[in-house]
Amino acid sequence: MTRRKRRIALTASAAAIALGVTACGGSSSTTGSGSPSKGGTLTILNDADYNHIDPQRTYTTEGSSMDYEIVRTLTGWDETGSQPKLVGDLATDTGTPSQGATVWTYHLRHGVKWQDGTEVTAQDVKYGVERAFSPDINGGPPYASQWLVGGASYKGPFKGQQLSSIQTPDKYTIVFHLNQPVADFNETTTMTGWSAVPKAHDTGATYDLHVWSDGPYMIKSYSHGKELVLVRNKYWSRSTDPIREQNVNEIDAKFGQDQAAIDQQLKSDGGAAQTSITQTPIAGSDLTAIANDPSLKSRYYKIAAPGINYLAINTGRVKDIRVREAIEDAIDKTTVRGAFGGSAYGDYATSMLAPGIDGHKNFNLYSSDPAGDITKAKALMKQAGDPKLTMSLAVENIPTHEHFADAVKTALAKIGITVNISPLDKNNYFSIVDNVKNQYDLTWGDWIADWPNASTVLPTLFDGRQIKNLPQSNNDLSYLNDPKINAQIDKIGKMTDIKQRNAAYGDLDEQILKDAAVAPLMYMNFSDLSGSKVGGVIDDTIMAEPSLVHAYVKN
Repeated sequence: MTRRKRRIALTASAAAIALGVTACGGSSSTTGSGSPSKGGTLTILNDADYNHIDPQRTYTTEGSSMDYEIVRTLTGWDETGSQPKLVGDLATDTGTPSQGATVWTYHLRHGVKWQDGTEVTAQDVKYGVERAFSPDINGGPPYASQWLVGGASYKGPFKGQQLSSIQTPDKYTIVFHLNQPVADFNETTTMTGWSAVPKAHDTGATYDLHVWSDGPYMIKSYSHGKELVLVRNKYWSRSTDPIREQNVNEIDAKFGQDQAAIDQQLKSDGGAAQTSITQTPIAGSDLTAIANDPSLKSRYYKIAAPGINYLAINTGRVKDIRVREAIEDAIDKTTVRGAFGGSAYGDYATSMLAPGIDGHKNFNLYSSDPAGDITKAKALMKQAGDPKLTMSLAVENIPTHEHFADAVKTALAKIGITVNISPLDKNNYFSIVDNVKNQYDLTWGDWIADWPNASTVLPTLFDGRQIKNLPQSNNDLSYLNDPKINAQIDKIGKMTDIKQRNAAYGDLDEQILKDAAVAPLMYMNFSDLSGSKVGGVIDDTIMAEPSLVHAYVKN
Protein backbone atom coordinates (compact mmCIF):
# COMPACT_ATOMS: atom_id res chain seq x y z
CA MET A 1 0.00 0.00 0.00
CA THR A 2 1.29 3.44 -0.91
CA ARG A 3 2.30 6.70 0.52
CA ARG A 4 2.38 5.04 3.71
CA LYS A 5 1.62 1.52 2.60
CA ARG A 6 0.86 -1.05 5.26
CA ARG A 7 2.41 -3.10 7.97
CA ILE A 8 3.97 -5.41 10.58
CA ALA A 9 5.27 -8.74 11.75
CA LEU A 10 3.34 -11.97 11.46
CA THR A 11 2.27 -12.42 15.05
CA ALA A 12 1.47 -15.80 16.57
CA SER A 13 -2.26 -15.20 16.21
CA ALA A 14 -1.86 -13.98 12.65
CA ALA A 15 0.21 -17.03 11.83
CA ALA A 16 -2.63 -19.23 13.00
CA ILE A 17 -4.99 -17.26 10.80
CA ALA A 18 -2.71 -17.70 7.81
CA LEU A 19 -2.83 -21.43 8.39
CA GLY A 20 -6.59 -21.35 8.03
CA VAL A 21 -7.67 -21.01 11.69
CA THR A 22 -10.64 -18.69 12.01
CA ALA A 23 -11.41 -16.37 14.89
CA CYS A 24 -14.72 -15.04 16.07
CA GLY A 25 -15.38 -11.32 16.17
CA GLY A 26 -15.65 -9.67 19.55
CA SER A 27 -16.32 -6.23 20.95
CA SER A 28 -13.37 -3.91 21.37
CA SER A 29 -13.23 -1.75 24.46
CA THR A 30 -12.38 1.88 24.95
CA THR A 31 -8.70 2.44 25.43
CA GLY A 32 -7.25 4.54 28.21
CA SER A 33 -8.72 5.33 31.61
CA GLY A 34 -12.37 6.24 32.07
CA SER A 35 -15.03 6.77 29.44
CA PRO A 36 -14.37 8.88 26.35
CA SER A 37 -15.97 12.28 26.05
CA LYS A 38 -18.82 12.56 23.58
CA GLY A 39 -19.33 15.36 21.09
CA GLY A 40 -17.15 18.02 19.55
CA THR A 41 -15.23 18.18 16.29
CA LEU A 42 -12.00 16.34 15.56
CA THR A 43 -9.92 18.20 12.96
CA ILE A 44 -7.44 16.39 10.72
CA LEU A 45 -4.68 18.55 9.23
CA ASN A 46 -3.04 16.89 6.21
CA ASP A 47 -0.68 18.41 3.69
CA ALA A 48 -2.52 16.73 0.80
CA ASP A 49 -5.95 15.34 0.03
CA TYR A 50 -6.54 11.60 -0.06
CA ASN A 51 -5.63 10.09 -3.40
CA HIS A 52 -8.99 8.30 -3.19
CA ILE A 53 -11.61 7.45 -0.58
CA ASP A 54 -13.68 5.40 -3.02
CA PRO A 55 -13.14 2.12 -1.14
CA GLN A 56 -12.43 0.13 -4.29
CA ARG A 57 -9.85 2.69 -5.46
CA THR A 58 -7.94 3.74 -2.37
CA TYR A 59 -4.52 2.20 -1.94
CA THR A 60 -2.92 4.65 0.47
CA THR A 61 -2.88 4.28 4.21
CA GLU A 62 -4.28 7.74 4.87
CA GLY A 63 -7.18 7.14 2.49
CA SER A 64 -7.86 3.67 3.89
CA SER A 65 -7.66 4.93 7.47
CA MET A 66 -10.23 7.61 6.72
CA ASP A 67 -12.40 5.09 4.88
CA TYR A 68 -12.64 2.98 8.04
CA GLU A 69 -14.68 5.81 9.55
CA ILE A 70 -17.11 5.63 6.62
CA VAL A 71 -17.27 2.02 5.36
CA ARG A 72 -17.11 -1.48 6.84
CA THR A 73 -15.07 -4.36 5.43
CA LEU A 74 -15.79 -8.09 5.63
CA THR A 75 -13.05 -8.58 8.21
CA GLY A 76 -10.97 -6.09 10.19
CA TRP A 77 -8.33 -5.62 12.84
CA ASP A 78 -9.10 -5.05 16.51
CA GLU A 79 -6.03 -3.21 17.79
CA THR A 80 -7.04 -2.53 21.37
CA GLY A 81 -4.88 -5.37 22.70
CA SER A 82 -1.14 -5.91 22.74
CA GLN A 83 -1.24 -7.31 19.19
CA PRO A 84 -3.66 -6.81 16.28
CA LYS A 85 -6.44 -9.41 16.26
CA LEU A 86 -8.29 -10.39 13.11
CA VAL A 87 -12.06 -10.22 13.65
CA GLY A 88 -15.22 -10.22 11.60
CA ASP A 89 -16.41 -6.71 10.68
CA LEU A 90 -19.38 -6.87 8.30
CA ALA A 91 -19.00 -10.62 8.67
CA THR A 92 -19.85 -12.48 11.86
CA ASP A 93 -16.38 -14.06 11.98
CA THR A 94 -13.22 -14.24 9.92
CA GLY A 95 -14.59 -16.52 7.25
CA THR A 96 -14.58 -20.24 6.60
CA PRO A 97 -12.17 -21.79 4.06
CA SER A 98 -12.99 -24.99 2.21
CA GLN A 99 -11.76 -27.03 -0.76
CA GLY A 100 -8.14 -26.42 0.22
CA ALA A 101 -8.61 -22.67 0.87
CA THR A 102 -9.87 -22.10 -2.69
CA VAL A 103 -13.40 -21.31 -1.45
CA TRP A 104 -14.11 -18.79 1.31
CA THR A 105 -17.55 -18.26 2.85
CA TYR A 106 -18.64 -15.29 4.97
CA HIS A 107 -21.91 -14.72 6.83
CA LEU A 108 -22.93 -11.09 7.29
CA ARG A 109 -24.16 -9.57 10.53
CA HIS A 110 -27.86 -8.78 10.63
CA GLY A 111 -28.90 -5.19 11.16
CA VAL A 112 -25.94 -3.31 9.64
CA LYS A 113 -27.51 -0.20 8.08
CA TRP A 114 -26.68 2.20 5.29
CA GLN A 115 -26.94 5.92 5.99
CA ASP A 116 -30.53 5.89 4.69
CA GLY A 117 -31.57 3.12 7.10
CA THR A 118 -31.69 0.25 4.59
CA GLU A 119 -29.86 -2.96 5.48
CA VAL A 120 -26.47 -3.91 4.05
CA THR A 121 -26.71 -7.19 2.11
CA ALA A 122 -24.40 -9.77 0.62
CA GLN A 123 -25.47 -8.51 -2.80
CA ASP A 124 -24.10 -5.05 -1.86
CA VAL A 125 -20.75 -6.62 -0.98
CA LYS A 126 -20.71 -8.58 -4.24
CA TYR A 127 -21.42 -5.41 -6.23
CA GLY A 128 -18.75 -3.50 -4.30
CA VAL A 129 -16.07 -6.06 -5.11
CA GLU A 130 -17.22 -6.37 -8.74
CA ARG A 131 -17.05 -2.63 -9.44
CA ALA A 132 -13.28 -2.67 -8.78
CA PHE A 133 -12.89 -4.60 -12.06
CA SER A 134 -14.19 -1.70 -14.13
CA PRO A 135 -11.48 0.24 -16.05
CA ASP A 136 -13.04 3.41 -14.63
CA ILE A 137 -12.44 2.27 -11.05
CA ASN A 138 -8.67 1.98 -11.01
CA GLY A 139 -5.96 2.42 -8.41
CA GLY A 140 -6.85 -0.24 -5.86
CA PRO A 141 -4.97 -3.43 -4.95
CA PRO A 142 -4.77 -6.25 -7.52
CA TYR A 143 -5.80 -9.26 -5.42
CA ALA A 144 -9.40 -9.64 -6.60
CA SER A 145 -8.42 -9.75 -10.27
CA GLN A 146 -5.53 -12.10 -9.51
CA TRP A 147 -7.38 -14.59 -7.33
CA LEU A 148 -11.08 -14.68 -8.19
CA VAL A 149 -11.98 -17.22 -10.86
CA GLY A 150 -12.66 -15.35 -14.10
CA GLY A 151 -11.25 -12.13 -12.70
CA ALA A 152 -8.56 -11.73 -15.35
CA SER A 153 -11.12 -11.09 -18.10
CA TYR A 154 -13.99 -9.53 -16.12
CA LYS A 155 -14.64 -5.81 -16.79
CA GLY A 156 -17.02 -4.89 -13.99
CA PRO A 157 -20.78 -4.65 -13.46
CA PHE A 158 -21.57 -1.36 -15.18
CA LYS A 159 -22.87 -3.08 -18.33
CA GLY A 160 -24.85 -5.67 -16.41
CA GLN A 161 -22.28 -8.47 -16.22
CA GLN A 162 -21.70 -10.28 -12.93
CA LEU A 163 -18.70 -12.30 -11.77
CA SER A 164 -19.92 -15.85 -11.21
CA SER A 165 -17.09 -16.68 -8.81
CA ILE A 166 -18.76 -14.41 -6.24
CA GLN A 167 -21.96 -16.11 -5.10
CA THR A 168 -24.68 -14.84 -2.78
CA PRO A 169 -26.94 -17.79 -1.94
CA ASP A 170 -28.95 -15.58 0.43
CA LYS A 171 -29.10 -12.05 1.80
CA TYR A 172 -26.46 -12.67 4.45
CA THR A 173 -24.04 -15.12 2.78
CA ILE A 174 -21.26 -14.43 0.29
CA VAL A 175 -18.93 -17.06 -1.18
CA PHE A 176 -15.69 -16.41 -3.09
CA HIS A 177 -14.21 -19.01 -5.46
CA LEU A 178 -10.46 -18.60 -5.97
CA ASN A 179 -8.22 -19.93 -8.72
CA GLN A 180 -5.57 -21.02 -6.20
CA PRO A 181 -5.31 -21.73 -2.47
CA VAL A 182 -4.98 -18.52 -0.44
CA ALA A 183 -4.54 -19.39 3.22
CA ASP A 184 -4.60 -15.76 4.35
CA PHE A 185 -7.50 -14.61 2.17
CA ASN A 186 -9.37 -13.50 5.30
CA GLU A 187 -6.63 -10.92 5.86
CA THR A 188 -7.10 -9.67 2.30
CA THR A 189 -10.74 -8.96 3.11
CA THR A 190 -9.73 -6.38 5.74
CA MET A 191 -8.92 -4.06 2.84
CA THR A 192 -11.50 -1.49 1.77
CA GLY A 193 -11.93 -3.07 -1.66
CA TRP A 194 -13.92 -5.82 0.07
CA SER A 195 -16.58 -3.40 1.33
CA ALA A 196 -20.17 -3.01 0.22
CA VAL A 197 -21.44 -0.41 -2.24
CA PRO A 198 -25.18 0.11 -2.90
CA LYS A 199 -25.69 -0.04 -6.66
CA ALA A 200 -28.36 2.64 -6.57
CA HIS A 201 -25.93 5.16 -5.08
CA ASP A 202 -22.83 4.32 -7.11
CA THR A 203 -21.64 7.33 -9.12
CA GLY A 204 -18.83 5.45 -10.83
CA ALA A 205 -15.59 7.36 -11.27
CA THR A 206 -16.88 10.23 -9.08
CA TYR A 207 -17.82 7.98 -6.14
CA ASP A 208 -14.87 9.46 -4.21
CA LEU A 209 -17.05 12.49 -3.54
CA HIS A 210 -20.19 10.52 -2.71
CA VAL A 211 -19.13 7.42 -0.77
CA TRP A 212 -22.23 5.88 0.84
CA SER A 213 -21.75 5.08 4.50
CA ASP A 214 -22.42 1.95 6.54
CA GLY A 215 -19.87 3.07 9.16
CA PRO A 216 -20.14 5.52 12.06
CA TYR A 217 -19.64 8.63 9.91
CA MET A 218 -21.01 9.84 6.59
CA ILE A 219 -19.96 12.56 4.16
CA LYS A 220 -21.56 15.94 4.75
CA SER A 221 -19.43 17.79 2.20
CA TYR A 222 -16.28 17.22 0.19
CA SER A 223 -14.34 19.89 -1.71
CA HIS A 224 -11.48 17.92 -3.25
CA GLY A 225 -8.10 19.34 -2.30
CA LYS A 226 -9.60 21.58 0.38
CA GLU A 227 -11.85 19.92 2.93
CA LEU A 228 -13.79 16.76 3.77
CA VAL A 229 -16.45 16.98 6.48
CA LEU A 230 -17.95 13.88 8.08
CA VAL A 231 -20.92 13.78 10.46
CA ARG A 232 -22.56 10.99 12.42
CA ASN A 233 -24.42 8.27 10.55
CA LYS A 234 -27.51 7.98 12.75
CA TYR A 235 -28.20 4.44 11.52
CA TRP A 236 -24.82 3.06 12.61
CA SER A 237 -25.02 0.88 15.71
CA ARG A 238 -22.19 0.03 18.08
CA SER A 239 -23.89 -3.32 18.74
CA THR A 240 -23.11 -4.47 15.17
CA ASP A 241 -19.57 -3.07 15.02
CA PRO A 242 -16.72 -4.83 16.89
CA ILE A 243 -14.10 -2.26 15.90
CA ARG A 244 -15.34 1.33 15.86
CA GLU A 245 -16.83 3.90 18.20
CA GLN A 246 -18.74 7.08 17.40
CA ASN A 247 -17.47 9.60 19.93
CA VAL A 248 -17.18 12.92 18.11
CA ASN A 249 -20.00 14.69 16.33
CA GLU A 250 -17.91 15.68 13.34
CA ILE A 251 -14.60 14.92 11.65
CA ASP A 252 -13.22 17.80 9.61
CA ALA A 253 -10.24 16.99 7.37
CA LYS A 254 -8.45 20.04 5.97
CA PHE A 255 -5.86 19.82 3.21
CA GLY A 256 -3.21 21.92 1.54
CA GLN A 257 -0.96 23.42 4.19
CA ASP A 258 2.77 22.80 4.17
CA GLN A 259 3.51 19.92 6.54
CA ALA A 260 6.02 22.00 8.51
CA ALA A 261 3.29 24.59 9.16
CA ILE A 262 0.97 21.83 10.38
CA ASP A 263 3.70 20.50 12.66
CA GLN A 264 4.23 23.91 14.23
CA GLN A 265 0.50 24.44 14.81
CA LEU A 266 0.18 21.11 16.58
CA LYS A 267 3.39 21.65 18.54
CA SER A 268 2.23 25.06 19.79
CA ASP A 269 -1.12 23.54 20.82
CA GLY A 270 -3.13 26.74 20.65
CA GLY A 271 -6.82 27.19 19.85
CA ALA A 272 -8.21 24.73 17.31
CA ALA A 273 -4.88 22.88 17.17
CA GLN A 274 -5.72 21.37 20.57
CA THR A 275 -8.45 19.27 18.98
CA SER A 276 -6.50 18.44 15.81
CA ILE A 277 -4.29 15.61 14.56
CA THR A 278 -2.27 14.92 11.41
CA GLN A 279 -2.26 11.65 9.46
CA THR A 280 0.70 12.64 7.30
CA PRO A 281 4.29 12.22 8.47
CA ILE A 282 5.99 14.96 10.42
CA ALA A 283 8.23 16.95 8.05
CA GLY A 284 11.81 15.77 7.91
CA SER A 285 13.02 19.19 9.05
CA ASP A 286 10.92 18.91 12.23
CA LEU A 287 11.19 15.25 13.11
CA THR A 288 14.32 15.16 15.26
CA ALA A 289 13.25 18.15 17.38
CA ILE A 290 9.71 16.84 17.92
CA ALA A 291 10.82 13.27 18.58
CA ASN A 292 13.24 14.46 21.29
CA ASP A 293 10.91 16.97 22.98
CA PRO A 294 9.72 15.41 26.29
CA SER A 295 6.83 17.90 26.55
CA LEU A 296 5.28 16.37 23.41
CA LYS A 297 5.65 12.73 24.44
CA SER A 298 1.99 12.17 25.33
CA ARG A 299 0.79 13.30 21.90
CA TYR A 300 3.62 12.14 19.68
CA TYR A 301 2.94 8.86 17.88
CA LYS A 302 5.93 6.94 16.57
CA ILE A 303 4.50 3.89 14.85
CA ALA A 304 6.83 1.09 13.90
CA ALA A 305 5.80 0.22 10.37
CA PRO A 306 7.98 -2.45 8.87
CA GLY A 307 7.89 -1.05 5.41
CA ILE A 308 10.31 0.33 2.90
CA ASN A 309 11.22 3.74 1.50
CA TYR A 310 12.90 3.08 -1.85
CA LEU A 311 14.07 4.39 -5.19
CA ALA A 312 12.69 2.45 -8.16
CA ILE A 313 15.00 2.19 -11.17
CA ASN A 314 13.05 1.77 -14.41
CA THR A 315 14.59 -1.36 -15.92
CA GLY A 316 12.88 -0.65 -19.24
CA ARG A 317 14.59 2.73 -19.56
CA VAL A 318 17.82 2.06 -17.67
CA LYS A 319 18.60 -1.18 -19.48
CA ASP A 320 22.28 -1.69 -18.60
CA ILE A 321 22.44 -3.59 -15.31
CA ARG A 322 25.91 -2.18 -14.67
CA VAL A 323 24.46 1.34 -14.65
CA ARG A 324 21.70 0.24 -12.30
CA GLU A 325 24.26 -1.41 -10.01
CA ALA A 326 26.30 1.80 -10.07
CA ILE A 327 23.25 3.76 -8.93
CA GLU A 328 22.78 1.29 -6.07
CA ASP A 329 26.37 1.85 -4.91
CA ALA A 330 26.43 5.60 -5.46
CA ILE A 331 23.34 6.55 -3.43
CA ASP A 332 24.28 8.31 -0.17
CA LYS A 333 21.68 6.98 2.25
CA THR A 334 22.94 9.26 5.03
CA THR A 335 21.85 12.40 3.18
CA VAL A 336 18.71 10.68 1.93
CA ARG A 337 17.70 9.72 5.47
CA GLY A 338 18.54 13.22 6.64
CA ALA A 339 15.97 14.60 4.22
CA PHE A 340 13.28 12.44 5.86
CA GLY A 341 14.28 13.37 9.40
CA GLY A 342 17.33 11.32 10.34
CA SER A 343 17.53 8.26 12.54
CA ALA A 344 14.05 8.81 14.01
CA TYR A 345 12.66 8.04 10.55
CA GLY A 346 14.14 4.55 10.42
CA ASP A 347 17.16 2.31 9.86
CA TYR A 348 19.08 2.03 6.60
CA ALA A 349 17.61 -0.63 4.31
CA THR A 350 19.35 -3.27 2.22
CA SER A 351 16.35 -5.41 1.25
CA MET A 352 12.74 -4.86 0.22
CA LEU A 353 11.31 -7.03 3.00
CA ALA A 354 11.68 -5.11 6.24
CA PRO A 355 12.55 -6.68 9.58
CA GLY A 356 9.33 -7.73 11.23
CA ILE A 357 7.76 -9.12 8.07
CA ASP A 358 8.08 -12.88 7.90
CA GLY A 359 10.34 -13.68 4.99
CA HIS A 360 12.85 -10.93 5.82
CA LYS A 361 16.39 -12.07 5.08
CA ASN A 362 19.59 -10.30 6.09
CA PHE A 363 21.73 -9.55 3.04
CA ASN A 364 23.44 -6.59 1.41
CA LEU A 365 24.52 -6.79 -2.23
CA TYR A 366 25.78 -3.24 -2.56
CA SER A 367 27.79 -0.67 -0.63
CA SER A 368 28.49 -1.67 2.97
CA ASP A 369 28.80 2.04 3.79
CA PRO A 370 25.43 3.85 3.94
CA ALA A 371 27.21 6.89 2.49
CA GLY A 372 27.82 4.89 -0.69
CA ASP A 373 30.85 3.57 -2.54
CA ILE A 374 31.68 6.00 -5.33
CA THR A 375 34.86 4.15 -6.33
CA LYS A 376 32.93 0.95 -6.97
CA ALA A 377 30.14 2.86 -8.72
CA LYS A 378 32.59 4.61 -11.05
CA ALA A 379 34.19 1.28 -11.92
CA LEU A 380 30.80 -0.11 -12.91
CA MET A 381 30.09 2.96 -15.05
CA LYS A 382 33.47 2.49 -16.74
CA GLN A 383 32.55 -1.12 -17.53
CA ALA A 384 29.35 0.23 -19.08
CA GLY A 385 31.40 2.52 -21.34
CA ASP A 386 31.26 5.66 -19.19
CA PRO A 387 27.96 6.86 -20.65
CA LYS A 388 27.00 10.44 -19.86
CA LEU A 389 23.36 9.92 -18.98
CA THR A 390 20.47 12.19 -18.10
CA MET A 391 17.71 10.70 -15.98
CA SER A 392 14.33 11.91 -14.74
CA LEU A 393 13.45 11.54 -11.05
CA ALA A 394 9.81 11.68 -9.88
CA VAL A 395 9.11 12.95 -6.36
CA GLU A 396 6.25 14.71 -4.58
CA ASN A 397 6.33 18.51 -4.63
CA ILE A 398 6.95 18.87 -0.90
CA PRO A 399 10.10 20.14 0.88
CA THR A 400 11.08 16.74 2.29
CA HIS A 401 11.08 15.24 -1.20
CA GLU A 402 12.88 18.23 -2.66
CA HIS A 403 15.72 17.65 -0.19
CA PHE A 404 15.65 13.93 -0.99
CA ALA A 405 15.82 14.62 -4.72
CA ASP A 406 18.76 16.97 -4.23
CA ALA A 407 20.58 14.22 -2.31
CA VAL A 408 20.04 11.75 -5.16
CA LYS A 409 21.05 14.32 -7.76
CA THR A 410 24.28 15.16 -5.93
CA ALA A 411 25.23 11.49 -5.49
CA LEU A 412 24.61 10.48 -9.09
CA ALA A 413 26.42 13.54 -10.48
CA LYS A 414 29.59 12.02 -9.03
CA ILE A 415 29.32 9.09 -11.47
CA GLY A 416 28.37 11.12 -14.53
CA ILE A 417 24.58 10.90 -14.34
CA THR A 418 22.64 14.16 -14.61
CA VAL A 419 19.33 14.03 -12.75
CA ASN A 420 16.39 16.18 -13.79
CA ILE A 421 13.95 16.40 -10.88
CA SER A 422 10.23 16.10 -11.69
CA PRO A 423 8.22 17.35 -8.68
CA LEU A 424 4.65 16.04 -9.03
CA ASP A 425 1.42 17.19 -7.40
CA LYS A 426 1.37 15.64 -3.93
CA ASN A 427 -2.43 15.17 -4.13
CA ASN A 428 -2.16 12.95 -7.21
CA TYR A 429 1.38 11.62 -7.00
CA PHE A 430 0.57 7.93 -6.99
CA SER A 431 -2.16 8.28 -9.60
CA ILE A 432 0.50 9.78 -11.86
CA VAL A 433 3.43 7.42 -11.27
CA ASP A 434 1.24 4.29 -11.17
CA ASN A 435 -0.01 5.05 -14.69
CA VAL A 436 2.24 3.35 -17.26
CA LYS A 437 1.86 6.36 -19.58
CA ASN A 438 3.90 8.42 -17.11
CA GLN A 439 7.23 6.65 -16.84
CA TYR A 440 10.35 8.09 -15.23
CA ASP A 441 13.90 6.74 -15.07
CA LEU A 442 13.87 6.96 -11.27
CA THR A 443 10.81 7.11 -9.02
CA TRP A 444 10.52 7.59 -5.29
CA GLY A 445 8.18 5.15 -3.59
CA ASP A 446 7.34 3.59 -0.27
CA TRP A 447 5.49 0.45 0.68
CA ILE A 448 3.99 -1.19 3.74
CA ALA A 449 2.64 -4.71 3.39
CA ASP A 450 -1.12 -4.83 2.87
CA TRP A 451 -1.36 -7.40 5.64
CA PRO A 452 1.44 -8.95 7.71
CA ASN A 453 2.99 -11.12 5.07
CA ALA A 454 5.72 -10.97 2.40
CA SER A 455 3.07 -12.05 -0.12
CA THR A 456 1.77 -8.46 -0.09
CA VAL A 457 5.11 -6.86 -0.92
CA LEU A 458 7.16 -8.65 -3.58
CA PRO A 459 4.35 -9.92 -5.88
CA THR A 460 2.65 -6.51 -5.89
CA LEU A 461 5.81 -4.53 -6.55
CA PHE A 462 7.65 -6.85 -8.96
CA ASP A 463 5.23 -9.10 -10.87
CA GLY A 464 5.85 -7.76 -14.36
CA ARG A 465 2.57 -9.11 -15.70
CA GLN A 466 0.66 -6.43 -13.84
CA ILE A 467 2.28 -3.74 -16.01
CA LYS A 468 -0.01 -4.83 -18.83
CA ASN A 469 -2.90 -6.05 -16.69
CA LEU A 470 -3.09 -2.90 -14.53
CA PRO A 471 -1.83 -0.10 -16.79
CA GLN A 472 -3.49 2.68 -14.79
CA SER A 473 -2.66 1.31 -11.34
CA ASN A 474 0.64 -0.45 -11.85
CA ASN A 475 2.72 -0.68 -8.68
CA ASP A 476 5.78 -2.16 -10.44
CA LEU A 477 7.56 1.20 -10.63
CA SER A 478 10.77 -0.58 -11.63
CA TYR A 479 8.99 -2.04 -14.68
CA LEU A 480 10.76 -5.29 -13.87
CA ASN A 481 9.28 -8.07 -16.00
CA ASP A 482 11.63 -11.00 -15.46
CA PRO A 483 10.05 -14.36 -16.41
CA LYS A 484 12.10 -16.09 -13.71
CA ILE A 485 10.80 -13.69 -11.06
CA ASN A 486 7.21 -14.06 -12.31
CA ALA A 487 7.45 -17.86 -12.29
CA GLN A 488 8.86 -17.87 -8.77
CA ILE A 489 6.03 -15.60 -7.58
CA ASP A 490 3.54 -18.16 -8.92
CA LYS A 491 5.41 -21.06 -7.34
CA ILE A 492 5.63 -19.41 -3.91
CA GLY A 493 1.98 -18.35 -4.00
CA LYS A 494 0.93 -22.01 -4.15
CA MET A 495 3.03 -23.08 -1.16
CA THR A 496 0.98 -24.05 1.88
CA ASP A 497 3.91 -24.53 4.27
CA ILE A 498 4.37 -21.11 5.91
CA LYS A 499 8.07 -21.59 6.79
CA GLN A 500 8.90 -22.81 3.31
CA ARG A 501 7.00 -19.92 1.76
CA ASN A 502 8.69 -17.31 3.94
CA ALA A 503 12.17 -18.68 3.16
CA ALA A 504 11.35 -18.63 -0.55
CA TYR A 505 10.24 -15.00 -0.34
CA GLY A 506 13.54 -14.10 1.33
CA ASP A 507 15.43 -15.69 -1.55
CA LEU A 508 13.18 -13.92 -4.06
CA ASP A 509 13.92 -10.57 -2.38
CA GLU A 510 17.65 -11.20 -2.90
CA GLN A 511 17.11 -12.15 -6.56
CA ILE A 512 15.20 -8.92 -7.20
CA LEU A 513 18.08 -6.93 -5.71
CA LYS A 514 20.49 -8.83 -7.98
CA ASP A 515 18.50 -7.38 -10.89
CA ALA A 516 19.23 -3.92 -9.42
CA ALA A 517 15.62 -2.97 -10.07
CA VAL A 518 15.24 -0.94 -6.90
CA ALA A 519 17.45 0.76 -4.32
CA PRO A 520 16.14 0.16 -0.77
CA LEU A 521 16.70 3.30 1.31
CA MET A 522 15.16 3.06 4.80
CA TYR A 523 12.99 0.74 6.87
CA MET A 524 10.36 3.15 8.09
CA ASN A 525 8.85 4.50 11.26
CA PHE A 526 5.96 6.93 10.93
CA SER A 527 5.62 9.83 13.30
CA ASP A 528 2.51 11.93 13.79
CA LEU A 529 1.38 14.57 16.29
CA SER A 530 -1.92 15.59 17.84
CA GLY A 531 -3.24 18.39 20.01
CA SER A 532 -3.58 18.01 23.78
CA LYS A 533 -7.37 17.60 23.73
CA VAL A 534 -7.39 14.61 21.37
CA GLY A 535 -7.91 11.32 23.20
CA GLY A 536 -8.46 7.66 22.36
CA VAL A 537 -5.86 7.52 19.60
CA ILE A 538 -4.15 4.14 19.29
CA ASP A 539 -1.27 3.00 17.09
CA ASP A 540 -2.58 1.25 14.01
CA THR A 541 0.35 -1.02 13.27
CA ILE A 542 -1.49 -2.50 10.31
CA MET A 543 -1.82 0.88 8.58
CA ALA A 544 1.14 2.63 10.21
CA GLU A 545 -1.32 5.38 11.08
CA PRO A 546 -2.75 6.85 14.27
CA SER A 547 -6.06 4.98 14.45
CA LEU A 548 -9.11 7.22 14.90
CA VAL A 549 -11.70 4.48 15.46
CA HIS A 550 -11.80 5.26 19.22
CA ALA A 551 -10.79 8.93 19.02
CA TYR A 552 -12.58 11.58 21.06
CA VAL A 553 -12.25 15.24 21.95
CA LYS A 554 -11.64 15.90 25.64
CA ASN A 555 -14.12 18.18 27.40
